[in-house]
Amino acid sequence: MKKRILTGDRPTGQLHLGHYVGSLKNRLELQHKHDQFVMIADAQALTDNYDHPEKIRTNIFEVMLDYLAVGIDPQKTVIFIQSQIPQLFELTFYFLNMVTYNRLKHNPTVKAEMQQKGMEENVTAGFMIYPVSQAADITLFGGELIPVGMDQLPILEQTNEIVRRFNSIYQTDVLKEAKPLFSDCPRLPGADGKAKMSKSLGNALTFSASSKDIEEVVKKMYTDPHHLKVQDPGKIEGNVVFTYLDAFDPDKNRVQDLKDHYQRGGLGDMTLKRHLMQVLEEFIAPLREKREQLKQEPKRVLDILHEGTLRAKKEGEKRLEEIKEAMKISYRFQNFTAFR
Repeated sequence: MKKRILTGDRPTGQLHLGHYVGSLKNRLELQHKHDQFVMIADAQALTDNYDHPEKIRTNIFEVMLDYLAVGIDPQKTVIFIQSQIPQLFELTFYFLNMVTYNRLKHNPTVKAEMQQKGMEENVTAGFMIYPVSQAADITLFGGELIPVGMDQLPILEQTNEIVRRFNSIYQTDVLKEAKPLFSDCPRLPGADGKAKMSKSLGNALTFSASSKDIEEVVKKMYTDPHHLKVQDPGKIEGNVVFTYLDAFDPDKNRVQDLKDHYQRGGLGDMTLKRHLMQVLEEFIAPLREKREQLKQEPKRVLDILHEGTLRAKKEGEKRLEEIKEAMKISYRFQNFTAFR
């Protein structure tokens, strides 16, 4: 039988090349081999955007455009909106009884996010229980393989802790532990060399990026600061241009030739960057065109999302009933013995 994949994105903005390398490329392959559910995690996005819900609402449509443009097939992948599956929130509540506040506070992923966002003591309860919410997402849909980056691994570990505790308390095997599925290139740095890629930082390229956008971003890319003259030997380690060529140039022999040339000297940074501009334009152009076509058909796009959400809700209802049966809280009022 096909294994179940559960993955998703927070709709806080358009997706970009980092998302493609880290997850979308993987999903395109997985949808042909597995039973894949992709969640637009709007409820989780609200944990730190609760005061700007319009941002989340608008970007749900943008993320859908990105999914369909890159080739996520709604006939093979169920795409759904998290907030429209009430069973997720009920299961989150049950799981909260199985996790201590101390354990949540020391989750490495949560701690890193809090520091990055400058939350400290002002962190909301909704943000703090993020790992429990993800545990509900994974288990409600029976996720067996979860595409994650190394920074998200502690979330999956905590999910499996909850699964083991639940199964032990209720003497059941209704919940299954999930395994991580790592991408070949789990992290693409920002164009400026920083680990975080973000459109707001001006170091990311989205699938709607124009030729001019590509040129402007690539021109600012970090190369080798000691490569001052064309004839000087250059380093490829930490050179963002080569990182992007490795990820997007389909001609690997050509990339290796460029690396050899750069290391021995005689290849200028601007020549290298112009090549990358061409490579990225060839990759983004068809996605940009497809995305624009889809944008002109909003009803079609939203119908796909609606259908996927209905399928996910039906699955959630079935799974939650099984989970509540194991907890002995699936009450049937027509049968008095259910309360004895």
